[in-house]
Amino acid sequence: MSRIGKRPVTIAKGIDCKVEGTKLIVTKGKITEELETHGRVGIKAEEGVVNFELVGDDKQSRSYWGTYRALFANIIEGLDKGFSKSLEFNGVGYRAQVKGKVLNLQLGYSHDINYDIPEGIEIAVEKNTITIKGHNKQQVGQVAAEIREMRPPEPYKGKGIKYSDEVIVRKAGKAAASS
Repeated sequence: MSRIGKRPVTIAKGIDCKVEGTKLIVTKGKITEELETHGRVGIKAEEGVVNFELVGDDKQSRSYWGTYRALFANIIEGLDKGFSKSLEFNGVGYRAQVKGKVLNLQLGYSHDINYDIPEGIEIAVEKNTITIKGHNKQQVGQVAAEIREMRPPEPYKGKGIKYSDEVIVRKAGKAAASS
């Protein structure tokens, strides 16, 4: 049995939640998020609490039960507190700056890289740290992964873009290997 699916999701103050058929619509101010369950789980919305119920008794139904509960909890947390990821870049001449809705990166290539910031995402740059914030957990993670992919960290000198909590295992170079 899923332990995640059993737990009720408490809706924070200022967030409005409606159930329309198999769809959950969550609103806070001008931001609206939807979660379509396709009838794979039952939804019970009461005063400030949403519970998810099993539809079938097979393994697939139990996995959907926990998955949809977690997705809904992430929507609520995103609208209440928001999500953020931090990236660090290291390298001689590596720079980043935000120009309007574009992140300009200088990463040692012969040209600058301009990354268009998607709607609903805020990016801030301080020294060698890029902070990505937004209300959609999947979108924040996707943007962070796309920026990291532009210059992944390399194991010899440690140059590149990495997550701030990521550990890069350094390798010994040629000189250390021959001795």
